[in-house]
Amino acid sequence: MEALIEINELNLYYGEVRALRNVTLGIPERSITAFIGPSGCGKSTLLRTLNRMNDMIPGTRIDGSIKIAGTDIYSNQVDVETLRKRVGMVFQQPNPFPKSIYDNVAYGPRLHGIRDRKKLDEIVEASLRSAVLWNEVQHHLKRSAFGLSGGQQQRLCIARALAVEPDILLMDEATSALDPISTLKIEELTQELKDRYTIVMVTHNMQQAARVSQRTAFFLNGELIECAETQKLFANPSNPRTEDYISGRFG
Repeated sequence: MEALIEINELNLYYGEVRALRNVTLGIPERSITAFIGPSGCGKSTLLRTLNRMNDMIPGTRIDGSIKIAGTDIYSNQVDVETLRKRVGMVFQQPNPFPKSIYDNVAYGPRLHGIRDRKKLDEIVEASLRSAVLWNEVQHHLKRSAFGLSGGQQQRLCIARALAVEPDILLMDEATSALDPISTLKIEELTQELKDRYTIVMVTHNMQQAARVSQRTAFFLNGELIECAETQKLFANPSNPRTEDYISGRFG
């Protein structure tokens, strides 16, 4: 598959600490790529480079390149707000705004200049339907988002990300704070979304990576050790360190 995201010889430093080491990786479009590895291996750090979230951390610097559809996203010509519209993100803990369900989803479109109420209504409904939440909340759109369950809040955050029509959806351990039933709903949702979006997910749960992703990348100490089709990586890894990790010898 053709790579939508091209990472080449990427190094990232937090001050003097080198968090990523010479990472080169292609991520194909309209599929799910999972990042796995032990805590502190660099997988979430790499995920945050894809929408420049690391820019907010003082002392961060990178070398190498990341291109999305051929554009270097760290170029001075790239507008970061536009990039983050194109590359949405869902975090580990559900983080709805202290607003109504409707206003959470409408927030991004309003920020980007959409004011027409009919258009906003259409976007809110379409986004909630895409997040498989519409049937549960359609009669309660004016209620506070904090009244939803944890799993519903996370799907609301996905709907909020989808409302600005991104090309890429980043998911940073998006189910780790959820119960098994909510986790299953999010996993099923990702299978529906991958036909329309490029999804990159960080997960500590290797079974989850095996269930939902088409490709899996294994990281260790800031290095990309191996990336392959998920079935191959779990059944027949090329690197002994990958085999040691997925077999539970460390991590």
